[in-house]
Parts: sequence; C-alpha cells; structure tokens
Amino acid sequence: MNATDRTPADLLSSALAADPARPLVTFYDDATGERVELSVATFANWVAKTANYLQGDLAAGPGDRLALLLPAHWQTAVWLLACSSVGVVAEVEGDPAAADLVVAGPDRLEAARACSGERVALALRPLGGRFPQPPAGFADFAVEAPGQGDRFAPFAPVDPADVALVVGGEELTGAGIGARALADAAAAGVPPSPRVLSGLPYDSWQGLSYGLYAPLAAGGSVVLCRHPDRLDADAADARETSEKITYRAPSPH
Repeated sequence: MNATDRTPADLLSSALAADPARPLVTFYDDATGERVELSVATFANWVAKTANYLQGDLAAGPGDRLALLLPAHWQTAVWLLACSSVGVVAEVEGDPAAADLVVAGPDRLEAARACSGERVALALRPLGGRFPQPPAGFADFAVEAPGQGDRFAPFAPVDPADVALVVGGEELTGAGIGARALADAAAAGVPPSPRVLSGLPYDSWQGLSYGLYAPLAAGGSVVLCRHPDRLDADAADARETSEKITYRAPSPH
C-alpha cells in the first residue's frame, strides 16, 4: 500500500494504474455453476458506474448511510468500493429503517422495504442479469447501472478519517480499512500479491478482509466462493490448483 493510498477507492485507483489487466475478483456460485472473473479494469468500470448511480440518480453523498443486504458476491464488492468512492457509509447487514437508502438481494426485499429512502434491488443472476419482473418499490440495479458513466469524480471530497464501513457493530474509517486489512494479512502469513480463496460470508470483518480488502490492499486478487459447501473435497482441491491459489482464508470463528 503506497503512502497516498488511504481509502479502498484509492487502493483500487492504484491497482488500476499498476496493472489494469490482472484479475482482481473471481466469483463462483456453486449452487448455480456460475463463474465470473473481473480484471482490475472491469471491476473498476463497474465501481465507477455504481458510484455515478449512487451519487447522481440516488443523490447520496458523504455521511449518508446505506444498508447493504447482500451476500458475498462480486456485485457486493462493487457496491462496497462505490460507497468508498462517494463517501457513503456502507452498513453491512444494517437496519434499513435507520438507513438513508438500502441495497438488497432478492431474498432480502421484504426487510428492505422498511427503508423510507431510495431502495435498490439486485437479482444476483449470472452475468449481472436483471429481474424477470422488477420488484415493486425498488430500482433494478441491472437496469440502472449499465448506462452510467465509465469514469467517476466525487462531487465532494471524501475524508479518509470519516467512518466508511460498519460491520458487526464496529465502525471503520476509510483509512482504517486498508491498514487493518494489511495488518490482518501480515499476522496471518498471507504472501505478497496473494491469490486468496475465500468462502467466508460478507457479514463479518473477517469475511470482508479476506474476501476483498486484504487482497486489494496487498496487490493481489480473490477467488470468492458462494455456497462452497456444494463442492466435494476433490472439486475443492481442483479449484485451488486451477485458480493458482496461494492462500486459503480460514474457517469462520
């Protein structure tokens, strides 16, 4: 992490400048057979579109609170980095009734209706597909995001010392996220420029650190697996080999 890298959005910008073609997030859903690989450039493009949507269409700005009701998924990682880009506080599994806006997956829509602000729904279908029938009271992210701009500039500067993430009841600043993720990685013996395999959910700091922030901060990449329990031992070993994994995230604790 360079001295100028403060927030997760800064880390992504540095990764984009260093090597835009390298993989950053590879996502498996072992319930559907989906595999998606996003290079740094492709991931950054999704982040820019989402940040433009968040700042422009949804009128969100620094300090606004977004309840993030999504599983470990490549689109969740995009939203986390988009929030960092705008200065919006991402509250993982936050209370929609207390949030300024909410982003929810298809199984969390009823809970999300408690939000009195903007509501965005993600179908979480392969290739970022839209809902066959748009859910009432929600904007469909897959409809709204693709037409957004490919470059992002915040209307207001984002202060790295401001709270950027709330998870497990703990608040972390933008500057604190990358620093803590790197410290976690060093303590766990994660190698430089790692390729991390993580089947951890995104509802804890551990899952977010291994499943996104530590690989990003360390100049590496993550293979993010949803429903990894669907794989037998041979298939899991084959994945580690084919994906050239250098570090496997620990089991949750």
